[in-house]
Amino acid sequence: MNSRRAWHEALVATLPVMFGYLPLGAAFGILAGEVGVPVWGAALMSLTIYAGAGQFLAVALLGAGAGLTEVAVATLMLNSRHLFYGLSLLGRFEGAGWRKPYLIFALTDETYSLLTSQPRHTADPAQAFRISLLNQGWWVLGSLAGALAGAALTFDSRGIEFVLTALFIVLTLEQARRLRRGLPFGIALICGLGALLLLPERHLLLGAIGSASLILLAHYRWSTTPRTETSA
Repeated sequence: MNSRRAWHEALVATLPVMFGYLPLGAAFGILAGEVGVPVWGAALMSLTIYAGAGQFLAVALLGAGAGLTEVAVATLMLNSRHLFYGLSLLGRFEGAGWRKPYLIFALTDETYSLLTSQPRHTADPAQAFRISLLNQGWWVLGSLAGALAGAALTFDSRGIEFVLTALFIVLTLEQARRLRRGLPFGIALICGLGALLLLPERHLLLGAIGSASLILLAHYRWSTTPRTETSA
């Protein structure tokens, strides 16, 4: 496959992501401006952090006066699911060479969905690199456009922060449709309700994510540990 054709196929594959990333990125850029992040800062976050939900969470916490430590821990917990994404792609990234660090960095939910939807025998680290790069390009473009619009225009942006909630709802429904396993979502629901009832608001998110992660890890460890049978 020549380079031009490969880039064209990657572009076509990322079009659905583009239609989601441009408005979501713009919403992030506007929200970043609302909490005092300059235009260049919003673009830099999308270039160097590139964690859509994590970036929304970061600006929301900064706007609420949270410290950098709390922001860092919350973002780490929120994006811990990428550890499992990476493990499932070890075979596909084999032979990626110099592209591998970027493939690890740019592994978002949507990119993971695109890469895993390709037939395994057609998986190509070079094509995965093109898809990942284009997806980040859409996100950076949307973030920059939103930040510039927010800085140049005056409008009522109340309610735009709901885009974070909407993003999580969409991701949850998509994962539920793809995985068709109720246990992880049941655990998440119970942990979320438990944190809502038992924890103060400032610790609610960390408590819910942390408890759900620990329970899922314990379940995974228990389900994969060989059990020996005792003879009578």
